[in-house]
Amino acid sequence: MTTTLEQLETPALILDEQRMDRNIERMRSQVRRLGVSFRPHVKTNKCMEVSRRLMDSAQGPITVSTLLEADFFAAQGVTDILYAVCIAPNKIDHVMRLQDQGVKLSIILDSLETARCVVDRAKAAKRHFDVLIEIDSDGHRSGVKPEAVELLEIGRYLEANGIPVMGVLTHAGESYNCDTPALLRAMAEQERAAVVRAAQRLREAGMACPVVSVGSTPTALFAEQLAGVTEVRAGVFVFFDLVMAGIGVCTVDDIALSVLASVIGHQPEKGWTIVDAGWMAMSRDRGTQKQKIDQGYGLVCDIDGRPLDDLVMVGANQEHGIIAHRDGRVDGVRHLPVGTLLRILPNHACPTAAQYPHYNVLDGSSRGITTLWPRFSGW
Repeated sequence: MTTTLEQLETPALILDEQRMDRNIERMRSQVRRLGVSFRPHVKTNKCMEVSRRLMDSAQGPITVSTLLEADFFAAQGVTDILYAVCIAPNKIDHVMRLQDQGVKLSIILDSLETARCVVDRAKAAKRHFDVLIEIDSDGHRSGVKPEAVELLEIGRYLEANGIPVMGVLTHAGESYNCDTPALLRAMAEQERAAVVRAAQRLREAGMACPVVSVGSTPTALFAEQLAGVTEVRAGVFVFFDLVMAGIGVCTVDDIALSVLASVIGHQPEKGWTIVDAGWMAMSRDRGTQKQKIDQGYGLVCDIDGRPLDDLVMVGANQEHGIIAHRDGRVDGVRHLPVGTLLRILPNHACPTAAQYPHYNVLDGSSRGITTLWPRFSGW
């Protein structure tokens, strides 16, 4: 029997299946146009029902950001997995356990220090590891610069100790700070050029380096060409969020994820409406704070997902959200009676989804919840 939004206890995580499917097809079409393989990142959705729609086959490939994700998907029969966070020594035993289950789990590193740890464990355990070197293409996070001396030192050390360099990988996180199509296209090209150059240097030094991997939702969708790249990774595109809308990667109407909340009170002299969804329901993420339009803790919509009068969640306590007009005005703010159901779009889909055990899957043509899809969190 179909449940309606009105029957749900709030707060609840709502997934618009039609919007999600549209977002997936947009990315798949782009990857086909670019002529590269697709290794979707499942860290955003952490759900088998969603990930099945992303993968090329039941075995993968996928990208994960935690080894718990690798465990979960391995238990579902996925065998081609890339763990896209630099490996820590205390996780190598976990990697080996996954290998013992038949998983081809690739790991990444970005320093000679870590390479030594991997080689030592490989020798002690008589194991082989598939290793990629992470490249810093934008100064945003981790990775070795494509022209750095250390790049070749890492590669030579691995190869000299029986671990061929499987490839290079980068993530242009700085793309989240680009806010025009021209800047997004330029960042996509910067990402491509950096990782391709790193692969070229390794090959010139005698290493095969067959994999050249790039990945972020903005650069994947705005890349004009990916010459020299073998695969694309991306994840948040499946739901999108206000950060992505704020930089022009999607529109608000593309955002497939929302939090259903109930009005529980008012502070009329302040222009506030109080809802039962605070930062535990929305997350602490304030990713739009430095964008041209600050969406507070989330953009407020009516029960059908239509934005309401420039209302945003301006404040959040643990279980209380404060809804107000974004310009702070008090007079003329719409009165929303106690019990009114609102849908609040998140700044960042990943941490908001992480607050919940399942998605309430919405039939986008109605208010009907067709099914529940379980998800997981943790490390």
